[in-house]
Amino acid sequence: MAVLWAGFLVLPIAEAVYYSLTNWDGFTARWIGFGNYKQIFSDPTFLTVLRNNGILLLAVPFAVFIPFVFALLIDVHPPGWKIFRTLIFLPATLSWVVIGIVAVHVFAPAGGLYALLGEVGIRFDLLGDIHTAIIPIFLTFIWSQVGPNTLIFLIGLAALDRSVVEAAEIDGAGPARLFLHVTLPLLRRFVLFALTTTLIAAFTALFSLIFVMTGGGPGFATTTLEFFIYRRAFNEGAFGAAAALGVILFVLVAGITFFLMRAIRYDRD
Repeated sequence: MAVLWAGFLVLPIAEAVYYSLTNWDGFTARWIGFGNYKQIFSDPTFLTVLRNNGILLLAVPFAVFIPFVFALLIDVHPPGWKIFRTLIFLPATLSWVVIGIVAVHVFAPAGGLYALLGEVGIRFDLLGDIHTAIIPIFLTFIWSQVGPNTLIFLIGLAALDRSVVEAAEIDGAGPARLFLHVTLPLLRRFVLFALTTTLIAAFTALFSLIFVMTGGGPGFATTTLEFFIYRRAFNEGAFGAAAALGVILFVLVAGITFFLMRAIRYDRD
């Protein structure tokens, strides 16, 4: 097990760190120390990329809260809840490429949204404008996370200790107090888990979506850190700089994941 762990985790990370300290064109590597990192942190484009990631991070609370509400609604089995559940879970069955194609048909100038808004005289190009191109990515990312996160919360609701809920109801707790002081605390681990997986997806799972919808453009308006790695490596041939960006991405994701996993472990204790 230790050999597998070293071969599939430690060795690739060590190689990435090594190549991040070199001028590597994919064939030969020349040691340059922290040159790649100095160039990255002095590059205004890198700040734009981090800003894009920051904007997408703002989508995470919505991508967790909306499914939480949907799960609460489905759990009480309102009329038509089975159809509603199917519609909610639909994005979870689709690949990122398919989700991106669907989103393009919605947000592109010839798409459904523009046809609808054009009927009332509103015309604009979200995907083609450098100031608004990130908005369709933002909304599509939220939609893509609704199904998986709703499932997480439904599992949490099914695992609730009903005796605790019933005891609170007998003690006279109303719906609001019951939710705030009983249901929500019992679901805290599931909220943290959904938050963790959604944050990781925001950093590492949007390459295919962005590639299909915008190709990272216009300019760098929708380029995230993971997409920037691709552009530096395969568009520019700067594999050493791409490795350095990969190390930066790894540190960011590992730090966030470590913090949230500690919170989950603390909650269990």
